[in-house]
Amino acid sequence: MARYQRRLLDTELDELLPALAAVAIEGPKGVGKTATAQRRADITFELDDAEQQRLLAADPARINRATGTVLIDEWQRYPAIWDDIRRSVDQNPRPGRFILTGSAAPVVTPVHSGAGRIVQLRMRPMSLAERGLDTPTVSLTALLAGTRPQIEGEASMDLPAYVEEILRSGFPGIRHLPPRARRAQLDGYLARIVERDFHDQGYQVRKPATLRAWLQAYAAATATTTAYNAILDAANPRRIGQTRKDHHHRLPRRAHPAMAARPDTRMAARR
Repeated sequence: MARYQRRLLDTELDELLPALAAVAIEGPKGVGKTATAQRRADITFELDDAEQQRLLAADPARINRATGTVLIDEWQRYPAIWDDIRRSVDQNPRPGRFILTGSAAPVVTPVHSGAGRIVQLRMRPMSLAERGLDTPTVSLTALLAGTRPQIEGEASMDLPAYVEEILRSGFPGIRHLPPRARRAQLDGYLARIVERDFHDQGYQVRKPATLRAWLQAYAAATATTTAYNAILDAANPRRIGQTRKDHHHRLPRRAHPAMAARPDTRMAARR
């Protein structure tokens, strides 16, 4: 088993779990939510398992009888658990009771937002600092705290190393694979978004090739100040020179980061 690499979110959890009854970790698939949460859990319910769903549906009070920290993994597969946990926290707000993890917003929204009971945190793919490739010398936290630390340091990574890290991705389970296997996994990840994830959220992808072109254009604009219309033109070169219109339609941003792009309705339409 690969050695666990401490994540930025671990520092937040160190501070929050001793004070809060329930924390929900959200983020894309494969960023390491479950691995991070399991290190802190005493018991785990994996709700992508139909049998465990049935157990909780038949006996919702099961989570109240559990001792220690309870991890509810892939909670969005059984949305009713959100309100069950909210009610449990109302009855017993002991710190560190629940951790929920999920990579998508449920199609059926819970009755209550969980505000005041369940604190939501975001986990992203591994940053360069989390990958342990170099030792950071400047702390943004220290700068914002007003301590005025000395700003200096050198990076040992050159341009080819940065490019290699971009190609490796920030997914813990993928980045250490051999190059060919890594490419296959990343291609499969994108295919899953187009072919399954939109569908699972209640959207029909009518033109998968167009959606993939949009994702490619959106990714190419990462860390730039590119305008929305420039991304739209990159995804569909035939639009260049035409009168452009902002096609911002409602797609579920929480389902996957790629969905924040909001493709137009010719690519995805609500069933």
